[in-house]
Amino acid sequence: MPIRFVIIGGGPAGNTAATVAASLGAEVTMIERDVVGGAAHLWDCIPSKAMIATGGELAEIARARVMGLEAEARLDLAALRERLASIEQRLRDSVSNLLTSQNVRMIRGSGRLLGAYTVGVTHAEDGREEAIEADAILIATGSRARIPEWAAVDGQRILTTRQAYPPPEMPDHLIVIGSGVTGVEFTHMFNALGAEVSLVVSRQQVLPSKDPEVAAVLEDEFLRRGVRLLKGARARSLETTRDRVTVQCDDGRHVEGSHVVLAIGSIPNSDSLQCELAGVEVDPNGFLLGNRHCQTNVPHIYSAGDISGRLPLSSVASMQGRKIAEHVMGLTAVSHRHLDYDKAASAIFTDPEIADVGIAEAEAFAAGRKLRVTKVPYSSNAKALIMGDPRGFVKILSDPATGVVLGGSIVGRGAAELISVIAVAVSNGLTVTDIVDSLLVHPSLAESLADAAS
Repeated sequence: MPIRFVIIGGGPAGNTAATVAASLGAEVTMIERDVVGGAAHLWDCIPSKAMIATGGELAEIARARVMGLEAEARLDLAALRERLASIEQRLRDSVSNLLTSQNVRMIRGSGRLLGAYTVGVTHAEDGREEAIEADAILIATGSRARIPEWAAVDGQRILTTRQAYPPPEMPDHLIVIGSGVTGVEFTHMFNALGAEVSLVVSRQQVLPSKDPEVAAVLEDEFLRRGVRLLKGARARSLETTRDRVTVQCDDGRHVEGSHVVLAIGSIPNSDSLQCELAGVEVDPNGFLLGNRHCQTNVPHIYSAGDISGRLPLSSVASMQGRKIAEHVMGLTAVSHRHLDYDKAASAIFTDPEIADVGIAEAEAFAAGRKLRVTKVPYSSNAKALIMGDPRGFVKILSDPATGVVLGGSIVGRGAAELISVIAVAVSNGLTVTDIVDSLLVHPSLAESLADAAS
């Protein structure tokens, strides 16, 4: 009899786990209350990157004079909205078709635990209740935007990030509250699309968890583009009139605009799961923490994606889903390495792009760890000069004794792609010599990797 595997949540973790487990012979049921693809496809990763790409094209046209061209363009909000809907539909169809081809049973509805081996679901179409018996359960219900008590979100002028793809109308002055990854991406995105933007930064630098040198490049670019940075300012209240919104900060400063986007984190979707009925522990922040196999304290119940409390990245969620499926099917020998979250690459799709992987320079030095740090500017790279965009740098961190690559940061064109080379080196214990000895294309941005590794 096949293993009965029930998955609550159809985002990157859920749909990857479903397809892998089904291909290995499991009887898979996946419950999703919205559409397959999850928040990454609907509200977060894909729509934002599509809007950023549109802004990027406008920036390229504006930069055309550097290339000896005359050009101009304007934003068509209706066409952008249609483009986002088309991308969402194509991705949704692609995931659905893959799941169908693997004979995964898909249920549109809300799932919850009725016991250690029973999942309840309320069908969205007719409200019908169903209880499904399972041998293994994956909870991958994701997260939702955190909304502070002082922010009365109305979906018109005060928006969560998920209400801004695109917004009901283009703001003439957008105030972004929150300067983490999402906040800076929204700042870049709407600035590139033509809006005036103010960014409320609670710390003394944007991207407080990132390398200060990386943050400095982005701050300089924001200032060059006319973005107003309110550093060291924590928003505490919003005041609205018919067509304006004022953000009051705790240090007495305020800023007035036409719209506000809240980008101050997210909270896990665990409150309606009834975890207590299955004995699954939930931490004080609402996360279902797991071990190296992503198992909760109840071994046959797993957690993945945002709700697991690990890195909130689609790539991490997908890999968690794959590892969980293999573990459920008893193929842990195939997964010869457990997930090492410290070696996960990440990217921020601003202009210039930012990407990093592995050890953080400041934390390593603070801990007294010895590092070899090498950095080369994009301005020394022929391809960057050809493209007319020499902003940024490549930095590689390595062990001074062995040359093993421990991490790196890239700011500039193609950073999200180039970081993959450093990520492979970090994950496989390669050395800087391995990168230097690679015969890379000339001219290419990748040559900066070899230069930085030298």
